[in-house]
Amino acid sequence: MGGPADNNPLKNAPHSQADVISADWQHPYSREQAVFPLPWVAANKFWPSVNRIDDVYGDRNLNCACPPMEAYAD
Repeated sequence: MGGPADNNPLKNAPHSQADVISADWQHPYSREQAVFPLPWVAANKFWPSVNRIDDVYGDRNLNCACPPMEAYAD
């Protein structure tokens, strides 16, 4: 895919629409490569509304702001 280990399409995924249309693109790979890293993605594209938070840590350690299950009891 190209790019340094800390700045490549996989490391920076997902790329939101705001990322792609921004005038400030400072990645060593193209916007097209960011949006469609593999050919089949073009037919199945999902546009995330936000980027990752805290890199992979945020993906693996979710913080739920929902009330506890007891709050839903009658």
